Amino acid sequence: MPGTTTSAAIYGIDARPVTVEVDVHGGLPRVTVVGLPDAAVQEARERIRSAVKNSDSYFPTTHVTISLSPAEWRKEGSGFDLPVAVALLITTHQIADVFANDLIIGELNLAGRVRPTTGVLAIAELARSLGKRLIVPKENAAEASLIDGVEVIRLIHCCN
Repeated sequence: MPGTTTSAAIYGIDARPVTVEVDVHGGLPRVTVVGLPDAAVQEARERIRSAVKNSDSYFPTTHVTISLSPAEWRKEGSGFDLPVAVALLITTHQIADVFANDLIIGELNLAGRVRPTTGVLAIAELARSLGKRLIVPKENAAEASLIDGVEVIRLIHCCN
């Protein structure tokens, strides 16, 4: 069963929800990203693999498919790293699936630390309108907290 999280993409000055799904299945070891990802999202494969491994978690040695939907919207930037890593850890049963009411954003470094991202105010407004908590890098927490009515959870490390 695929692990699923919710993230967001910036379009102009607005944020739109993006569903992140990760499926792990048999086959040759590779990571496929679908859903109109840009180069930074494609490069996330290597950042996530290193971040998960360097956080003493398991990265599968089979075929991993990452889907960002809706597929017709272009996905840009590195803010999808954290929601993809969380969905991967859910689908491989390394963490519990307790993120249904959360919107997650953040870049990962190779050691698994969560790095800040852009568009946080628009994403916080989206989280509020969806009735979701917002999980952000600690450096973005103060900015996200400027939006009333959204619970902000700051994160330092992704995978342990």
